[in-house]
Amino acid sequence: MNFIRNFIQIMVRSSVLMVILGAVMISFSGVYVKLAHVSPTVSGFYRMFFGGICLVLIVVLKKDKIWDGLDTFILLLFCGLFFALDLFVWHKSVLYIGPGLSTILANFQVFFLAIIGITFLGEKKGIKLFLSIPMAIIGLFLIVGIKWRMLDHEYKIGILLGLLTAIFYTAYLLTLRSVQTNKNRLSPFANLSIISISSAFILLVISLTQGESLLIPDTQSYISLLAYGIFSQVLGWVLISKGMPNLDLSIVGLILLLQPTLAFIWDILFFHHKTTITGIIGVIITLTAIYLGSTRNR
Repeated sequence: MNFIRNFIQIMVRSSVLMVILGAVMISFSGVYVKLAHVSPTVSGFYRMFFGGICLVLIVVLKKDKIWDGLDTFILLLFCGLFFALDLFVWHKSVLYIGPGLSTILANFQVFFLAIIGITFLGEKKGIKLFLSIPMAIIGLFLIVGIKWRMLDHEYKIGILLGLLTAIFYTAYLLTLRSVQTNKNRLSPFANLSIISISSAFILLVISLTQGESLLIPDTQSYISLLAYGIFSQVLGWVLISKGMPNLDLSIVGLILLLQPTLAFIWDILFFHHKTTITGIIGVIITLTAIYLGSTRNR
């Protein structure tokens, strides 16, 4: 029993494992959104709203400090802004080009993170990482099944919005990592409570501007949105934010590719999404790439 207990404690302390578990929790986001009978932007608002309330309660019960100076507060507000914009533009991209290509474009954050890490932070990369990143992208292409066609005006806008999603997501991860690596930093719960509340406010303004109703129509939607806020926003991102400061930027981005991969699997299991052998091969390639990137020599 002592051996098992020690093994569990070692695994829990693993930064890689924490980020992986967080990505797995967030991968259920699409399931919650699909079960909730509200618009995508309103789903994002309630994710941040319910998650923010839960985080504030935890901060109060734990008696964590909520203020670490104006600089930290401003960084957290920028985190909230970037995350809200990430959700908003990704939903718009889905409308124009569908969830497949928009998800791939959003995950170009892997390249942005790697470039920034190498160029500005002096991170050294091994051959395994350089092989694993294109493997992961190829795997995602196989999963979603891209069909090439002539590009019209709306399609081009969708592609630009997908790339903009990746930029906002990169900005969010970089800013959050900067906050977490500060001395005398706030707890992950305090950080994410400020991020969630600020993101909720921004998404609320966007929803009202678009004339969308905030009414939750039924019990299933309430349960789904509550789970969306608690698991996707609270537990998932607390694990990621705790493990992220100890990892290279490109490794974090690579592990987070678990989210779209597992989201595809949940779609098959829960909503009977039809897939092909090509999609299954794509899942295997992506998971292999994540393994290679996570186990490389640092």
